[in-house]
Amino acid sequence: MMKTLFWILLSANIIFFAVMQWGDRLTADEQAVQAQPALHEEKISLLNMPQSSPVATLPASAPVATPVSAPVATPVAEPAQPAAKPMQVTVKTDTQCLEWGDFSGADLARATAALSALQLGDKLSQRQIEYNIGYWVYIPPIKDKAALAKKLAQLKARGVKEHFVVSEAGPWQNAVSLGVFKTQEAAQNFFDDLRTRGVRSAQVGERASKLKATIFVLNGLDAATGTGLAEMQKNFAGSELKKIPCTH
Repeated sequence: MMKTLFWILLSANIIFFAVMQWGDRLTADEQAVQAQPALHEEKISLLNMPQSSPVATLPASAPVATPVSAPVATPVAEPAQPAAKPMQVTVKTDTQCLEWGDFSGADLARATAALSALQLGDKLSQRQIEYNIGYWVYIPPIKDKAALAKKLAQLKARGVKEHFVVSEAGPWQNAVSLGVFKTQEAAQNFFDDLRTRGVRSAQVGERASKLKATIFVLNGLDAATGTGLAEMQKNFAGSELKKIPCTH
């Protein structure tokens, strides 16, 4: 109990001593402030500041540097795209290409005349073929010139305008060739036609020689012309009309 009272009294003394010291210090500070002399504003003057070095000025004629600006990138124009071409629509027409043949002798002359009447222009062409052997319709050799002339006149009167007199020396000299054909069937059909015209002396035989014949080529025909040719072909026994690939 005594110890506790001792410590309380000691603490109170310490606090009291500290308060006294702080009061003395505050009084001294106040006295120092009051001891400063009063400021007389009328006696205050401004001191002259040292002049700074004059700033150098450029003459009027001196060029003024122009600030260089960074180059501005110029956009590159894209190449103009070519205008799209309008779509072309090709209208295909139905055309056909044909071969008609083959012809020789009198049939060649008739077929040529029939095709010429159609006025096909550059749609019509022809090609030649050759056979090593063929058939012909003929009148046997007539040795007497007068009899030969009479026979030729009779043929003309019966409408047989295409004929050929063999002039080469040999067994067939002065024979009258009425037509040469690739097949025996074609020769026989022509022979039968001659019989209806009254030609009784004609014969059909094999001709052991090279036979040239003609084939007509018809390109780009329309349907109507193709139909007309099919009808025309019926008048030429032994001929063949067939479709072929077009060349253009």
